[in-house]
Amino acid sequence: MLLMSLWLPILLSAVAVFLVSAIIHMVLHYHDRDFAGLPDEDGVMAALRPFQLAPGEYTMPHCANASQMKDPQFQEKLNQGPVAILTVMPNGPFKMGGQLFQWFLYCVLVGIFCAYIVGGLAPAGAEYRLIFRYVSATAFVAYSLALIQGSIWYKRRWSSTLKSMLDGLIYGLVTGGFFGWLWPGA
Repeated sequence: MLLMSLWLPILLSAVAVFLVSAIIHMVLHYHDRDFAGLPDEDGVMAALRPFQLAPGEYTMPHCANASQMKDPQFQEKLNQGPVAILTVMPNGPFKMGGQLFQWFLYCVLVGIFCAYIVGGLAPAGAEYRLIFRYVSATAFVAYSLALIQGSIWYKRRWSSTLKSMLDGLIYGLVTGGFFGWLWPGA
């Protein structure tokens, strides 16, 4: 099936997922405790401020390659701690416009991949339940499975990852619903 014949479910599912994600984050608030505050936030911020860290990701202690991990000085730093991965964002108020636009484009991209994968498997006029199942599973994979790596490698709390995966399941079901409803020839 041609990808262009699926433009309507791609766009409408992206809009729906965008709106559902807004409800999840702005109304339901179950992600509010995904990040903990530091015990002395002001002190830590004051201690880091003189370094004028550029936005980016940092590790501490840092080693440039695996062989440096054996260095006794590095091992001592690990033992003394703190061991952290630090994401530094630009100073100033949060400007969500660019991030929201990127999120919407990501939702469209997920829809495009769903259309590409399921469009190659299911013909026009395929039954709603078949399209719903395949698209929901594909979208869930796109929105969720890579999140597990954050808990495995970067010690993100499993509870936060599982909540985000629940979001991905909801987004997948919404995407599957729109594709099933708007599948050509249905």
